[in-house]
Amino acid sequence: MKFELTPRRLALAGALLSSLWLAGCGTSPTAPGAVPGQLSNAVPERGDTNRPRPTPSNATTARDYRKDAARYIYQLNKTRIYEGKLPPMLYAVGTLQVELDGSGKVMSMHWMRAPTHAPEVIAEVEKAVLEASPFPAPTKLGKVTWTDTWLWDEEGHFQLDTLSEGQL
Repeated sequence: MKFELTPRRLALAGALLSSLWLAGCGTSPTAPGAVPGQLSNAVPERGDTNRPRPTPSNATTARDYRKDAARYIYQLNKTRIYEGKLPPMLYAVGTLQVELDGSGKVMSMHWMRAPTHAPEVIAEVEKAVLEASPFPAPTKLGKVTWTDTWLWDEEGHFQLDTLSEGQL
């Protein structure tokens, strides 16, 4: 049997290789509790499982929902919130989009601006988001993409841009 390289076989081989290459480009969570789009391997710690569900949000726009999500993150991270005006030089700044379903569960994350010089901050932000899930249910929106900028100092305290007290 003689193998002949025809244009049709070349096209089929190219299509197969392209499909395999594209399949390898997708992101899939590797750790239980991780979601698509994460840059770290952060997973939520098994914390207070008796924590009451947050009050549903009455926001009618994603921009309004930002305040409810930010307040909820602050409520769960009271000891990590930077009090007052932030210093003029921040250690890390990152903007993260979080896709939430209608019940407030985190479905995916997408970094619009990742602080790649500080991978520990990326991991801490992702962990904080995963541990906060479920967020206030976006009852009037169905599902929502929450976008906020995380502002970090060198000691690991942060503010969210939505509730920031500004900088010195």
